[in-house]
This record gives sequence, C-alpha cells and structure tokens, in this order.
Amino acid sequence: RPLSQEDPLEKEMDDGLGAGDGLHLGAFQKSVSQGDVLHERDPQRPGKGPPSHHLYKCKQCGKAFNRKWYLVRHQRIHTGMKPYECNACGKAFSQSSTLIRHYLIHTGEKPFQCAECGKAFKRRSYLRQHQPAHTGEKPYTCSQCRKAFTHRSTFIRHHRTHSGEKPFECKDCEKAFTHRSTFIRHHRTHSGEKPFECKDCEKAFSSRAHLIQHYVIHTGEKPYECAECAKAFRCSSELQQHQRVHTGEKPYSCTQCGKAFHRSTYLLQHSVIHTPETPFKCAQCGKAFKRRSHLLQHRRRVHTGEKPFMCSECGKAYVYKGSLVVHKRIHTLEKAYGCNKCGKLFTTSFALNRHENIHTARRHYQCTECGKALNGKVKLDKHQRTHTGERPYKCNKCEKAFMRKATLVQHQKAHPGVKPFKCSECGRPFTYKTSLVVHQRTHTR
Repeated sequence: RPLSQEDPLEKEMDDGLGAGDGLHLGAFQKSVSQGDVLHERDPQRPGKGPPSHHLYKCKQCGKAFNRKWYLVRHQRIHTGMKPYECNACGKAFSQSSTLIRHYLIHTGEKPFQCAECGKAFKRRSYLRQHQPAHTGEKPYTCSQCRKAFTHRSTFIRHHRTHSGEKPFECKDCEKAFTHRSTFIRHHRTHSGEKPFECKDCEKAFSSRAHLIQHYVIHTGEKPYECAECAKAFRCSSELQQHQRVHTGEKPYSCTQCGKAFHRSTYLLQHSVIHTPETPFKCAQCGKAFKRRSHLLQHRRRVHTGEKPFMCSECGKAYVYKGSLVVHKRIHTLEKAYGCNKCGKLFTTSFALNRHENIHTARRHYQCTECGKALNGKVKLDKHQRTHTGERPYKCNKCEKAFMRKATLVQHQKAHPGVKPFKCSECGRPFTYKTSLVVHQRTHTR
C-alpha cells in the first residue's frame, strides 16, 4: 500500500516523537507471526475493501481486531513489551500516545483549556470530565440506589460497591481491589516505588496523601482542632482518630476474640497474637518476634542500650517513643483518656482500659493450674510464674533473677554507686524513689 495513505502503525510510530524515538516497523511486524493470529477473509468480498468482521484474533485471550496493527499493540499487554521510553526519567510505555501524555508531567504543559472558566488540563479526557461541572448534568444513574454521577468512570466504580466486583488483582500476593488507584498504591508495597518526593527534604512517599501529610512537618501547621479538648492535629484523619478517645468509639473489631480498637493499625498489631508465626528474628541472639517493632525494641533494650527518644523538658531518655509520649504528660498535666462510665481521666489508654475493667468485671484469662481468672494476659503471665518458678529478668551485675521486671529495676539500684533519685533542694542522691519522697518532707517541715 502507498505510504501516502494513513497507516495506524505509522501514526503510532510517529506521534511527534521522531524516527529515533520509536522502533522500526519490522520490529513490530515480527512480533506477530502467522501462528499468532487467525486470518479470516469475508467470503462475500474476497480481498476487497475494509473487512466486515474481525480478522485478527489474539491466541492468548481470544480478543479479535480488524487490523493487524491493533493486534500487535494489544499483544504488548501479554508480553509486557514497553518500547517507548521517556528521555527525562527512563519510564517505559507500551504506546507512544501514553508516553506523550506522560511527558507533560516533566514540561508542566496543559494544552486543554476550559472555555467556561479557563482552567487548563494535561489531557483532553480530564477536560471532558471537568466540563459537566458547569452544566450540572449527571447522566449516569445507578439502578440499585438511584444515585447519579457526572462521569461514566465514577458510575462504574460506584457500581462495584453493589456487585462486589474486584477486577484488579495483585500478581505478587493475589489480593484483589475494586479500584485501579487502590491497586496501584498497593503494588508499591511490593515494588518499593516512592514517586512522591518532598521538595524541602527530598524524602519520598508511595502516595500523594502521605506527602501532603508530611509537608506539615516543615510548615508546623496544625489546622484541625478538637472541639472537646482543643488539641490540634496536622490532618483530618488524625483528628477523627483522636475524637474516638472522647466518644469511646472503637469501630475496629477482631474477628477472633471480639476485642475492639480505636484505630485500624492497633487491630492489625493485635491480630498477630492469634497467629503462631514469628517472622522477625534477632541476628545477635536468634530470638524471634511477631512484630518488627518488637524486634527493634528488643535490640535497643538488650543489645545496644540505645535510648533515642529524649524529653526536651528534662532530658530524660527512653527506649520507646510511646514511653516518651506518656512521660511528657507529666509536664503538660494532660489527661486525654476519659472513662465513659464515671468520667475519670487518665494519661494513657492502657490506664483507662485497666480502669474500665472495674465497671465491666471482664476476666478473660484463666490460669490452667489453679483456675484463677485475670483481666489481662500480662497479669496472667505474671501470675503463672508463681506456679512455674520462672525468673526471666536477670541482673547483669550479680546474675540474680526475678519474676518481675519492676523488681529487677529496683534491685539494680541497690548496687553500689547507683543512686538515680536526687533531691532538688540539697542534691542528696537516693537509691529508691520512696526514700527521696520521705527525705523531701524534711525540707517542707
């Protein structure tokens, strides 16, 4: 056929990229052999004019096309072939038109402008999606709930909430998703890709939302304030989570034991106790943990002695960030956790949960030796040591062992030279806090 006639292949190859930016025509034609397609002719019109039905069929999925080039382009879905590469960032694409759209990210060009309001867009499809904002038209109505939508794509996504369809499946873990955007964000957990970079500190993030949250670190802005206690937060999601402290709402329940939590992250952390796996192993002593955070805490406590979290008020350092947060409330006198039954306030959620057991009288954990019921696993573990005689807490100075960590800490202070409690009036040091309290009374008499 003469080259003057429009060829979809040549159109795809050219697309304003130039000959050096694509691949030769033969490279694409070779990718489709006679064995890869079913070539059928319309018996009514042998070899004349455009075909009246599909001629080229993909052997992998059965999809049919009326032009050989369309099949060639389609097959890249199966082969993963991406011949069009961006000169600016190296990202590759299966179609030149996609590369051209992508390149606008680097140039910042927005060639499609709305005639009504002057707003400009990178793609024609974005302009089309924007235009109904002026007309108010919502032509797509859901037959299930009668909700109307401006865009067909939004309507399709909504319809999946009724059908339960999850067409986007992750090849790495087989998890399925309703929306493509959610699938793309999830896939970054496997690939490690972090395309959203902070201009101030160059820290990168896997999602735009996380980048936006991060920006507030540089500005110091906390625009979301709690109406109950006036505490301010960087983002609305943090405020919503905080408000559950006042309302007592715990929307995330464990399917195994029914325990409920304020945050989904707490539920995820809790759910590990129901599985036997301990995937996080210490390289130094071989001890294994269910959570990565527990492994990090173990390393600091046992091997390195590192205390990276320091109080800016008094200089006291902690192994755990949570311990520092709780400690700071000594200076601020903050008691953010309130009991719904009696109104009593507490500095920590742990103290509140422990207090709530007084009202509910919950005792889930029973000792197999004596039948005694306790309202916490930690309490049960401590109690069972009275039967087993286990003393897991050893002193590194005299090798004496104890059933409880608190007893070990108290014992270690008794070793010569260790007097951490100092009187603010006269400077006299004491081994125990109780001794300091008794001494301080001599100054107040």
